[in-house]
Formats: sequence, structure tokens, C-alpha cells
Amino acid sequence: MVGLARGGTATAYGRGVGAWNTLLEGDNLAVLGRLAAEGARFDLAYLDPPYNTGSALTFSDRATSHATWVEHLRPRLEAVRAVLEPTGAVFVSIDDHEVARTRLLLDEVMGEEQFLAQVVVELNPKGRQLGPGFATSHEYLLVYAVARASCALDASTSETVDPADFPHLDEASGRRYRLLPLRNTNKKFNPTTARTLHYPLWGDPATGRVRTTAFDGEQGPALEIVPVFGDGSPAVWRWSPPRVEERPDDLVCRVVQGRRGERVDVYQRDWLHEGRRKKLRTVWLAEEVGSTDTAVAELKALVGPVFASPKPTGLLRRVLGTFPDDARVLDPYAGSGTTGHALALLNSEDGGRRTCTSINLPEPVPPGSPAAAAGLVTVADVTRARLRAVATAYGGGLDERVG
Repeated sequence: MVGLARGGTATAYGRGVGAWNTLLEGDNLAVLGRLAAEGARFDLAYLDPPYNTGSALTFSDRATSHATWVEHLRPRLEAVRAVLEPTGAVFVSIDDHEVARTRLLLDEVMGEEQFLAQVVVELNPKGRQLGPGFATSHEYLLVYAVARASCALDASTSETVDPADFPHLDEASGRRYRLLPLRNTNKKFNPTTARTLHYPLWGDPATGRVRTTAFDGEQGPALEIVPVFGDGSPAVWRWSPPRVEERPDDLVCRVVQGRRGERVDVYQRDWLHEGRRKKLRTVWLAEEVGSTDTAVAELKALVGPVFASPKPTGLLRRVLGTFPDDARVLDPYAGSGTTGHALALLNSEDGGRRTCTSINLPEPVPPGSPAAAAGLVTVADVTRARLRAVATAYGGGLDERVG
């Protein structure tokens, strides 16, 4: 069992149970094994392993270096997968040195078919100016499901929804909307492949009214409208007739200028509403998720400049936002404690019941470093100091343990 220390309180690693943050001090492989034996389960895992760029894992023989790094990471990924729910997912931060091998390793451990995304994360907008070659400004975030079919991950966010993308105003309700073609614009969907979605609608361009049956419009009988592509070839609608009948006021027809002259087409009113979400792109800009500079500033404001390269809380907030607000989160390479910090920020803002279990090795900090000057002996002490400060600032408590 993982023993309690420093006045920690017991937690069942359950959904919404106990403190928001738990810190387990020890070797992450051993701690993960004990968590599995205790029956702990998690919905989301975020890994920020040590990059193979000059640490003890790096050797003069580059091939040996890569093999040793993979040998380190493989059992830890396997141990993480063992404590994830079937609905769960894993996010792994990595840079150019090992991204190719990490993706192949994740293909083996998680399954190639469980790959969800390789996200480019801009953490240094100015680019690294020291050294030869290009000014590198990005890292990667590899995302895998435990099982795609049942994964609870929602790859969307409300943060990037721009009201300017909804230029039309419904005067009756005051709601804003945009117009989307009701016609399926993907030519893979056509009367041959989606036979039941090729059918006529009737519309009155003068009023915009659309129905599934003929009716008298403002200036005469409504026009029959069949879906066609711009070149005049047959297309299909995105909605079935029953759905059109359920939501006729969400449709409007209008005269458009096509390649073959004027025609009448049907559009969906896509409404802007509270809680509206937008699919996440696979490039995350520093202006959206923060940078290394903002991450250093965040940490400095809490406990001082005690960690060289923390991740910004904005990055982890976006990761956490892909799961429900009661997600059980695992961070086996906790570093400065960014994940626990981001989780507390989100919980304090939206009333969520997320919990985070952070694991860190009591590895000595470099002699003469700002962390050492602050009286922090190990990297785990850095994590502890930050999560204690987070608990004081945002609530949620901290459960501290040593293995």
C-alpha cells in the first residue's frame, strides 16, 4: 500500500471523492503498480516524460540512447494503460528528438487503431535562437484512446468559438446564427451511397420557408428543390425527411448563383448558443494555450522560479476540457505540478469534481539552482510546494503520500 505522510488523508481515487489533488512521492513505475493493485482507475492520463536531450538517459551512441529511452518509457506506458478505464485516453507531450519512436511505442502499447491525434503545440513563439539550424517553436502532443468506440474524449472546446462566425441575427429571438448548406458537400455521399437522403424539398425564396411537401408560397406555388452539386450532378441532403419535419424553422431557402446559373438551395440555420463548442484543431497556438514564458510566470507567482521548463496551465486546461468535469486524472511525471494546478483552476471556475493523482520521484534538484536556493531538496518538493500553494489559493485540498 502507498503510505500516508505529512498529515495526508485517505482517498479512494474515486470520482469526486476526497481532495482535488493527490501527490504520490516515489518511482512512478512502482507507484503505478501499487495503484493497480489497489484497484485505482483513471479516465485521463497526461504524461510529460523527460525529453531525451541531455539527461542521464542520453548516451554518445545515439542508437543506444534511443533504445534506453524507449526501454524506460515502455513499462510506464503499459502501467498507465493498466489503470485506465475503457472510456479513457492518454496524452503524451514530447519533442522532435523522440516523437517518432514515442508514436511507434504508443502504437504498440495502446494499439495503432487507437490513435486520435498528433497535435502541434507552439510553446515558444519566438523560436529557440541558441544553437544551429532552425528556431524550433513547437512540441507535440500524442493522443490515444484506450478504445476509440467507447472513448469519452470530446475533441472540442468552447474557447475558440467566435461570435463573428455567426453573422446573421434572428430579430424575433435575438439569437445569432450562420448558414450551412443542407446539401452534403462531400461527393462520397450521393444518391448511390446514401439513397434515402436524395429526395425533393419545397421552398419559397421570398419568405425562406422550407417544407417536405408542396405548399403555396408568397408569390405562387413553392419551388421543388432537389440537392445537386455545383456542377449540377445529383447530391443528397444531410437531414432525413423526418428531421426536416421536426425542425422546419431551422431551414431557409434562397436563390444562389451557381456555375450553371441561378438556382434555389436550402440552408440550415446553425445557432450560436451558450455552451457552444468547436472542434479542436491539431495546431495549438501559444496565444490559445500559453507558452513556456507564461508557464514560468505562473509558477513564479505561486512559489518562485523553481522549475526550468514547466508546461503552461492553459495547455493542461485544454487537455482536461476534453473530458467530463468529474474526470479522474493521472499524471505520472508531475514535474512542477502543472496538471494539478490546471485542474484546480477549472474546478474552482466551473464547479467540477475532477481529481488529479500526481506522481513524482524525489530526485535531487541541481545544486545552486533556484529551487535549491528556495530550500527545495527534490523535484517532488517542487511539486509539493506548488500544489500546496494551489490548495491555499483555489481550495480542493492536497493529499500527500510517500511510497
